[in-house]
Amino acid sequence: MKKLLPLLVTSIVFISVADAQNYPTPMTEWGVPDLQGVWKHATVMPLERPEELGEKHAYTEEEALALENAVQQKFADNNEPLDPNRPPPVVADSLPPIGNYDLFWRDDAKFIPTINGEFRTSAIIDPPNGRMPERVAGITERIQVRRGGRTGRSSDGPEGRGLGERCLVGFGNLAGPVMSPVIYNSHLQFTQSPGYVTITAEMVHDTRIIKITDQRNPAGEEHRKWMGDSIGRWEGDTLIVETKYFNNWHTLRGMPVENMTLVETFRRETGNKLIYGFTVNDPTLFTTEFSGEYPLSRIDEPLYEYACHEGNYGMIGILAGARKLEELASGK
Repeated sequence: MKKLLPLLVTSIVFISVADAQNYPTPMTEWGVPDLQGVWKHATVMPLERPEELGEKHAYTEEEALALENAVQQKFADNNEPLDPNRPPPVVADSLPPIGNYDLFWRDDAKFIPTINGEFRTSAIIDPPNGRMPERVAGITERIQVRRGGRTGRSSDGPEGRGLGERCLVGFGNLAGPVMSPVIYNSHLQFTQSPGYVTITAEMVHDTRIIKITDQRNPAGEEHRKWMGDSIGRWEGDTLIVETKYFNNWHTLRGMPVENMTLVETFRRETGNKLIYGFTVNDPTLFTTEFSGEYPLSRIDEPLYEYACHEGNYGMIGILAGARKLEELASGK
């Protein structure tokens, strides 16, 4: 008989819309909303809504419980001890169904934190189908030109590997553009000083420095930073950040972002929840802009150093292995 997963404590703690609206936002000593602290960026909710849900904006409480328990059961099943007498795996099926990381290293979300009391079916809320808009014609060819005509990754040199493998930015887009959760180290630390807000991602310690001003640095377009050039302003209790001029090598889900304008919002819904909103506008990529929101949960833990570059033997091994294959192929 299959062992059933014990019912875990779920995320379903209701905060009414009225309570959220009446929440007294804490202020810094210099008189702006206080966003400081470490926030966990993790949710079962995907960026894009599953197509079969159509324009279904939110789950019911019962649906949310069922989804959370299904995710928890999946992890419990894959955490079962392996049979020491099992046959060798077939090459095509050699990776465990949970992915190529042992569960010890992963910190995937198992709950759906609410936004305004809703269990959202996707982070994207506009367009109404909860999915990224159609791409403009010719974008695939443009991506191929950027890659020099090659498909996938190359081991000719380190430049052919992904930015995360090279420890230049974090795996995924935890620090942006569009700050999205990843399978581990999905923590963001907000630090404030008069005129600035800094967001540090635990993954590879990417840091965004947001200047509170309406004057953008004129050199921003020429000297493009990985996280782009960000300026912010306060509207009531909400921080609004506009970012342009991302590094030409950076991407959003494999798509170039050098022409993207990203507008983000940050507001505290309660003492333990921060709502992160985003709007992506890039007419060279998408036929229209898209918007969405993620819930971030406050945690009483420090960030850990993610020194990706230290002992990055994977890169050395990948390139050394490629050279060995070339040597074997040449018959030398």
